[in-house]
Amino acid sequence: MKRRDAIHVLVVDDSALMRRNLRAMLEGAGFDVSTAHNGQHALDMIARVDPDVVTLDINMPVMDGLTCLSHIMVESPRPVVMVSSLTDRGALATFEALELGAVDYVSKPDGTVSLSIERVTDELVAKVNAAAGARSLGLSRRVTSQQSAAAFHQRSRVAHRPLPTRAEKGLVLIGVSTGGPRVLETILSQLPAGLPWPVVIAQHMPKRFTRVFAERMDRYCQLEVREVSSPIPLEPGVALIGKGDADVIIGVRGGRRVALCVPPDKSPWHPSVNRMVRSAMKHYKADHLIGVQLTGMGDDGAAAMAELHVQGGRTIAESEESAVVYGMPRVLIEQGGATRILHADQVAEQLTAWLPTTPTH
Repeated sequence: MKRRDAIHVLVVDDSALMRRNLRAMLEGAGFDVSTAHNGQHALDMIARVDPDVVTLDINMPVMDGLTCLSHIMVESPRPVVMVSSLTDRGALATFEALELGAVDYVSKPDGTVSLSIERVTDELVAKVNAAAGARSLGLSRRVTSQQSAAAFHQRSRVAHRPLPTRAEKGLVLIGVSTGGPRVLETILSQLPAGLPWPVVIAQHMPKRFTRVFAERMDRYCQLEVREVSSPIPLEPGVALIGKGDADVIIGVRGGRRVALCVPPDKSPWHPSVNRMVRSAMKHYKADHLIGVQLTGMGDDGAAAMAELHVQGGRTIAESEESAVVYGMPRVLIEQGGATRILHADQVAEQLTAWLPTTPTH
């Protein structure tokens, strides 16, 4: 019998073993669970049991996960967590799913039919819990970044703050987790190729996913987008995404400031936003740093960005209105560390307004 106070999850996977394991993991955490063996069966089950959250495999017969997700987002939008394999093909499909409206993803450790799926129990439970309280953006309600940005430009005033009279090269630091790929695409695609400051991004994501994500964003954006897997000089017009399962920090090599990929510390999230921001504060004046805290579970980055704000740096927290999971930005706001609280579609415009008009050296 379904418990009225329990979150109801529909697990969709064509493997009977995976369905059984995922069900046991979720029921062990207190969820009510139903299952479906392909996309068409999932749509039928959604109509019958109206689950709060769906976990969805990608590669399935009859109807694959992406097709099923498209139907869900149009016909009955609700939070969906993709459960995908850690392969290049799986990563590409996962990003397509996030663009279609999925809230987040969990990676199968050993491919399509994982015999060690229990290793991701904590991650799965945390992400399903977060998804249950997340915003699910159906396709029928989505607009393009350009349309949305234009609408906000008409009805909002971007706050300008005078830059130092002697401008020095600075740095934009972005921290993001659950819901990140979609919001990063929105923001980075609106930034010009001639952006005068580099951008460094800590997106919580596995290492294979960050490489594919950086390559994908590089094709879509005017900025050059690269993954930080070895020391990379910080250059205007370049956005750097920290390699997954490691941390990205700011250091100096050969007299130049660079982004470095370093082993993770003891914090639970990687790449660590706190570690990235604090390393940048060692090599830049606070008023030459801008911190941007976007959607995500937990509080990674809030403490460091609040410190940056106190020291005179500028910070942006994504508003609850647009955040898929209002965790990381909420904590920054609660700590009094946000210079501006903005909808995701306003962030690029605010960054452009804050930055010098030409690259500084």
